[in-house]
Amino acid sequence: MQVVRAQSAGFCWGVERAIEIARDFAAKGKRPVYTDGPLIHNRQMMERLQGEGIQEVGDYQSSSDVQVKEEERENSVLVVRAHGISPERRQYLKSLGIEFKDATCPDVGIVAGKIKIHARKGYATVIFGDRNHPEVIGLMGYTKGKGYPVKTFEDVDALPDLGDKVAVVSQTTMFTDDFHAIANRVKESYPEALVFDTICGATKDRQGDIAVLYDQEVEAFVVIGGHHSANTCKLAMLARKTGLPTYHMETAKEIDREELAQYRKIGVTAGASTPEFLIKEVCNQLAAIEPAPVG
Repeated sequence: MQVVRAQSAGFCWGVERAIEIARDFAAKGKRPVYTDGPLIHNRQMMERLQGEGIQEVGDYQSSSDVQVKEEERENSVLVVRAHGISPERRQYLKSLGIEFKDATCPDVGIVAGKIKIHARKGYATVIFGDRNHPEVIGLMGYTKGKGYPVKTFEDVDALPDLGDKVAVVSQTTMFTDDFHAIANRVKESYPEALVFDTICGATKDRQGDIAVLYDQEVEAFVVIGGHHSANTCKLAMLARKTGLPTYHMETAKEIDREELAQYRKIGVTAGASTPEFLIKEVCNQLAAIEPAPVG
């Protein structure tokens, strides 16, 4: 089988940066490294990192207390993952007496900065994204109590009166077309609303590569990444919109060789939290499949 891999498949630079920061502390100082929630939304990678002395504390939404024994705090490092956190969470983590290292993705930091600047000027902020996603939860902390996460037109239509000052931003991993549709809906009620396209470049590249693979006449898509990973699920959804068969798998163990043998050319992409070793394993096993005879 011919396997065509998307150029953007795998770690985005923000995730890669966060992992490097945590690994650097773990390797150089041989110190315990804790992360506020999972550093990366991939179970297999977290297992590897745990073996390197990097341990998850807290929870996915950065809402629970961090459980680190008092005697272990002095020599430890607490790393904030790429999704970022709210100012309140930051203050809490810094109060724990553990060395604090912020690995928030700079792209997420830019969104937080835009919200913070405009909130100070009295703007209400409409955030296109998943209200339960840690990035959105963190961004809400910068809105001065005037933040409104939305995902659908119905959410926009249900917004209260936001006044004369409205800013619209996006969670960095959303669909570009969907963001512009939501922003236009907001502007129907608030024509003077300021719209900031804060979807990151890595996400746009990943989405654009689906079209690139489609133009190369692949017969199906394989999307690699956690079934619980929001950006991977979005990528699989986008691939399905092409009308081609799409297989979302977390590891090579999910490959159905008999099912996939019907294709001669398959496009492979992966979410921003999918490590290279998983991508290579899937690609190698796909390439080894002998396509079934035609007819």
